Amino acid sequence: MNIEKQLIDKIYSKKATIGIVGLGYVGLPLMLRYVDEGYSVLGIDIDPTKVDKLNDGLSYIEHISSNDIANAIEKNLFEATTDFSRASDADALILCVPTPLNKYREPDLSFVIETIDALVPYLRKAQVVSLESTTYPGTTEEELLPRIKQGGLEVGEDIFLVYSPEREDPGNPDFETRTIPKVCGGHTASCKSVGLALYSVAIDRVVPVSSTKAAEMTKLLENIHRAVNIGLVNELKVVADRMDIDIHEVINAAATKPFGFTPYYPGPGLGGHCIPIDPFYLTWKAREFGLHTRFIELAGEINTYMPRFVVDKLTDALNERGKSLKGSRILVLGIAYKKNVDDMRESPAVELMERLEKKGALVEYSDPHVPVFPEMREHCFDLSSIELTPENITQYDCVLLATNHDSFDYEMILKNSNLIVDTRGKYLEPLSHVVKA
Repeated sequence: MNIEKQLIDKIYSKKATIGIVGLGYVGLPLMLRYVDEGYSVLGIDIDPTKVDKLNDGLSYIEHISSNDIANAIEKNLFEATTDFSRASDADALILCVPTPLNKYREPDLSFVIETIDALVPYLRKAQVVSLESTTYPGTTEEELLPRIKQGGLEVGEDIFLVYSPEREDPGNPDFETRTIPKVCGGHTASCKSVGLALYSVAIDRVVPVSSTKAAEMTKLLENIHRAVNIGLVNELKVVADRMDIDIHEVINAAATKPFGFTPYYPGPGLGGHCIPIDPFYLTWKAREFGLHTRFIELAGEINTYMPRFVVDKLTDALNERGKSLKGSRILVLGIAYKKNVDDMRESPAVELMERLEKKGALVEYSDPHVPVFPEMREHCFDLSSIELTPENITQYDCVLLATNHDSFDYEMILKNSNLIVDTRGKYLEPLSHVVKA
């Protein structure tokens, strides 16, 4: 029996150990999905604090239950470690590590490269390595493949290499890891067969594509599609604002058309780990082929401009009330990148806070999902969430609605605020102390 068939049989018989490298917003839900199917999962992460917490049965992500983590450990189906030498214990290694941009808005693959470099000494025959991190087309072949080959393993015969982009949507009750279709491409036909087996046991539908590059491009297309359409509607928001038209009213009216229109909604900027970042992975790679992706880059420029537009609107609204932004007390409502989650990655609310503070405003925030402002690589605020009470709200010169969590009491906020700058279209009726931004 050849190695490919042996590994596929081991996966289908649930005798395979699943290794997940990177226990974050993508890795943890995937771990729980395999545990639910009865697989033993080894989690590997470089953060010892995170590993210790998980081994104690505690979750550090709001929408992932500590009970689920504890149950996985009690069943002896999950263990977390910082020891990369344990990678040889796993039959599958799924890489779920960050792929941010550097300060020049170029791809930063350091997490991917450092991870594969740490794993290579412990790779062995009859393993499958899958990269899930969003990246530019060619990454799997150009960065992972040569490093794996250096260890003397023949990819497609001894060991198998696939790319399958993550598709998590934290806080969305309509989808979960099991029900979101999984795209999968392999370096060879054998690699793809093993990859399809790996994911088909945990995901309802696996979508095969012809190569790792096609799978990488698929992920970028998904998020560039959203970024470009959000850029379009953000530009229309600026135009509509100048014409004294409520863009949210227009979008809601257009959305009644049962064909040919998909509603996208404007906001204070793009947030999350995908949409603000992924388009720049493709624009950077396209330059290697002598191409300039003008359409994508224009959308990026528009979306990047939105926090400045919001601050300008807020400044004008204060001026109309005889107040200067400098010295004004501003309460930012919601600092997560989208509603009903605690995820702060690339949140536009943080840029709004920084811009306001640089202009002399006294900035505080209220977010039930983020009780204390977290440590971030590029941002630092020594703040805790303010309790939303009528007495507290009246103390602020302006309330800036940045993230529209469902748990906010919008009627109470409306009744007690001196001024509201609404970036999310929550208040649709014309109101004297509500400014749309």
